[in-house]
Amino acid sequence: MTAPAAVVAALAPTGVLRAVINLGNAVLAQGTPDAPSGVTVALARELAARLDVDVDLTCTDAARDSFAAVRDGRVDVGFLAAEPQRAEHVAFTDPYVLIEGVYAVPASSSLRTADDVDAPGVRIGVKEGSAYDLALTRTLQHAQIVRGAEGTAVLEAGAADVAAGIRQPLTRWADARDVRVLEPRFTEIRQAVATGRDRAPTAVDWLRDQVADLVGSGFVADALAASGQDATVAS
Repeated sequence: MTAPAAVVAALAPTGVLRAVINLGNAVLAQGTPDAPSGVTVALARELAARLDVDVDLTCTDAARDSFAAVRDGRVDVGFLAAEPQRAEHVAFTDPYVLIEGVYAVPASSSLRTADDVDAPGVRIGVKEGSAYDLALTRTLQHAQIVRGAEGTAVLEAGAADVAAGIRQPLTRWADARDVRVLEPRFTEIRQAVATGRDRAPTAVDWLRDQVADLVGSGFVADALAASGQDATVAS
């Protein structure tokens, strides 16, 4: 069913659906800026099809840049973790994918579980502006956050004792080195579709309904499988 004209006008005011894709999250997007792929690309294209408009993809390599593009109205939709700090500026659907944030430490580290990390003197490397940066900023009581281009890069530079990141790519990185991933996860990242808070409530409701349908119909699971990813589909 074609979306109501008012919804199309609100979500695609330029006549195309402008979507931002974060290539820095390897679970959600792969490829290059010229040829992106992954579940978020599939979602953007399907939402555009349901609006009966073309899609225009803008790629970034960091969630903070994707968030800024949605917040500032330079794009119509983005794919972001639904964090309270972001929800002050953008409207979120329910999540479509759940991703785990985990820690990694050198094999020689005395830290044995994720619960050991939030202690005085422990430095945690994070990708600046990432969902797990926001989550740790909100929840840590003792450990220090050290921000950089990637948490792994901060650890490798000797500026941190722990690297924080998304389970799948951080595990692959750790497996290729003398590094351990700590259990359990320290946060669950709820990936959702975001749009500007200035969009009409009916349009935001439509977007939420479409994402729920794409989850329930198996579209999200199929898109994840097609991209070789094993993240958990939200329920």
